Amino acid sequence: MAKIEQKPKEGSMTRRRFMAGAGAAALTYSIVRPSILRGQEKEKLKLGLVGCGGRGTWIAKLFVKHGGYEISAAADYFQDQVDAFGEKLMVPKQRRFTGLDCYKRLLDSKVDAIAIESPPYFHPGQAAAGVDAGVHVYLAKPIAVDVPGCRSVEASGRNARGNKQVFLIDFQTRANEFFIEALKRVHSGAIGDFVFGEASYHAGSPWTDQEKFLELNGNNPENRLRAWGLDVALSGDIITEQNIHTLDVMSWIMDSEPIYALGTHGHKVRTDKGDCSDHFAVLFQYPNNVGITFSSRQFNGHDSPGGIRNRMFGSKGVLETEYGGRVLIRGDNFYAGGATPSIYTEGAENNIAAFYDSIMKGTYDNPTIEPSVRSNLITILGREAAFKREMVTWEKMLKTATHLEPSLKGLNS
Repeated sequence: MAKIEQKPKEGSMTRRRFMAGAGAAALTYSIVRPSILRGQEKEKLKLGLVGCGGRGTWIAKLFVKHGGYEISAAADYFQDQVDAFGEKLMVPKQRRFTGLDCYKRLLDSKVDAIAIESPPYFHPGQAAAGVDAGVHVYLAKPIAVDVPGCRSVEASGRNARGNKQVFLIDFQTRANEFFIEALKRVHSGAIGDFVFGEASYHAGSPWTDQEKFLELNGNNPENRLRAWGLDVALSGDIITEQNIHTLDVMSWIMDSEPIYALGTHGHKVRTDKGDCSDHFAVLFQYPNNVGITFSSRQFNGHDSPGGIRNRMFGSKGVLETEYGGRVLIRGDNFYAGGATPSIYTEGAENNIAAFYDSIMKGTYDNPTIEPSVRSNLITILGREAAFKREMVTWEKMLKTATHLEPSLKGLNS
C-alpha cells in the first residue's frame, strides 16, 4: 500500500524531482510558516501515517521536524515497508499495522490525526474512516481515482466541518506567494479578458523502479500493488496521479468548471507491462469560448523543455507559471513575480504547519476541500474524454457512477 515517489529519468524540472528540496504550500489560501510556532514548546499531536513508501517516509520526517507531532503509529499493506518506516521514525513494533485493513487497526490504536499517503484508489475509504473515527485528516493528492471517490471525499470533508475536525488536502501551488499574487492580479483583470490557455506536464517515467514487479510476475496481486503507479485503477492514470498539479493551476485560473473536454491518449513509447498511458492530449472548453490545450508525457523527451507549466493569454497580457520555475505576468500590467525553486519542501512544511495551527486554534473551515474536488474531477473529465476519444461534457461526467476497481483478490486483509 506504500505510495512510493519515483524520480523522472531525465533532466527537466518536474514535481517529483523536488523530493530533494523543493515545494509549495497546500490549497490553504494563506501561508502559515513553520517559524510561526518556533521557539515555543508545542503540544504534541499523535499522528498515524498510512502508506509508508518513499513519500510517506519523507513527509513523516517533516511532521517530526515541525515539532508538534509524534509519529504514534504506522500502517502499510507490506510488512517490509512498515518496518523500514518504523525503524526510521521510532514507531514501536506493536503500533505497526499491515494488510488492506491496516488503517482500521491504526485508527483503533487511538491517534489524534492521520496522514494518508497510500495509493490514490484507497484515499476515499481511508479518509472516510478517519473522519468517522473522530480524528483530523491530512490527505495526499489526488483525492480519488473516479467520480464516486471524489464525491466520497467531498462528503467526508463536509462531515469533518460538522464534527469540528480539520481536513486538509495536500495541494501545494495555491499557497506559494508568487502564485497567489499573480492569480490575484489576473482575477482583478491584469491580463484582461481570457483568450486561450495552455497547460502541460512533461516528464520522464517516474515508475521505472516499479516495472520490475510486473516483469517478475504481473499476475501476483502483491506485485501489482507494489507497482500501483502502473495500474489505472490504483493510480487514476498519469492525468490524475501526476498531471493534477498543472490542471489544478488551470482550474485556479479559470475559477469555474469546463463545459466539455475531448482528447486522446496512448501507451506508445514506454515498454512497461502496466495499463497506464504514457501521454495525453486534451482540449478543455470553458465558458465564453475559452479553450485550454493540455498535454502530458511520461517518457524520454530527449532534452526538450519539460516540467509543470501553465500559460494564460488575455487581451492585455499573459500569465506564465512554472512549478519550480518563474511566475510572472507579461503585458500592460507587468508583474515580475519570482522563482519558486523550493516549492516542494516549503509546501509540505507549510501544509504541516497549517494543519497543526488549525487543530490548535479550532479552525474547521477546511478551505482545501471544494477546490481540490473540482481539480480532481477535471482530471477525470480529461481522462474519460481521452479514453472514449469523444467529447464528454462536465454534466455527463458528474453522473458517472462507475468505480475503477483494481484486482485485490488474493491480498491479505
